[in-house]
Amino acid sequence: MKPSPSSGSLTGRELATQPDCWRRAAEAAASAAGLPRPGERVAVTGCGTSWFMAQSYAALREAAGQGATDAFAASEFPLTRPYDRVVAITRSGTTTEVLRLLDAVRAPTLAITADPKTPVMDAADEVAVLDWADEESVVQTRFATTALAYLRTAVEGTGPVVAAAADAEWALADPLPAAALEAEQWTFLGSGWTYGLAQEAALKMREAAGAWTESYPAMEYRHGPVAIAAPGRVVWGFGTLPEGLPADVTRTGATLTPADTTRDPMAHLVRAQRLAVAVAESRGLNPDTPRNLTRSVVLGE
Repeated sequence: MKPSPSSGSLTGRELATQPDCWRRAAEAAASAAGLPRPGERVAVTGCGTSWFMAQSYAALREAAGQGATDAFAASEFPLTRPYDRVVAITRSGTTTEVLRLLDAVRAPTLAITADPKTPVMDAADEVAVLDWADEESVVQTRFATTALAYLRTAVEGTGPVVAAAADAEWALADPLPAAALEAEQWTFLGSGWTYGLAQEAALKMREAAGAWTESYPAMEYRHGPVAIAAPGRVVWGFGTLPEGLPADVTRTGATLTPADTTRDPMAHLVRAQRLAVAVAESRGLNPDTPRNLTRSVVLGE
């Protein structure tokens, strides 16, 4: 199946390259140095999108029995906790909170970045440069998922990532649900490692389209957030939803968009990225120039 770009936007063109980016990441990670070893106690960190990819990787690694793995926003990292290794994800290599954290931690560090000409190259002990996945767009798509594919390979091997890339080609070609395109509000749900993907899907909608979106662990949705479900609103699931939840959503009049569980959850994130671009364009917005955002957050002294 040949993928097609979501739109004429830069963001749409970049997100359409993800299948090949993931395959290259799987190949690179298979022989890479500096990745966490089984049994190590690991912390993964980043800001914004990178933090959500850290959450997904942490859940995957710990569920695979490779060792305790925590994920933190760089600004909230608990420096008093002991770790065997700290992994930092930073597309730009210039994010202030990440650089400060790498300077402060005492554990061996690995940074994953897209730009080899930035301060992170000296700030971390080891650096993985995924420059083929770098982006011009302010809104992250392919770098974030490529970083996750790289880390995921260290947990699961190349097979699942290569299969996810094939599913991403489907996600680029499959028509988006009309109800999701026309909705006034979107809630994304996930569990385990897909909760990070749900968080990232909601962030893409907020960044690109200025949309009202939320994200929750799937089992938590009935503990309050379901109150906003209504006709004209969408609940979008990543992975298998808890028993009874689909019926509960349907009773509210909201549209449920359950994930096709035969496809990899990362492919469903690609569909959500396409949705964000499409909604932005339907509102007359340019997803390449999101309101109030810059490509990297660099703070003054």
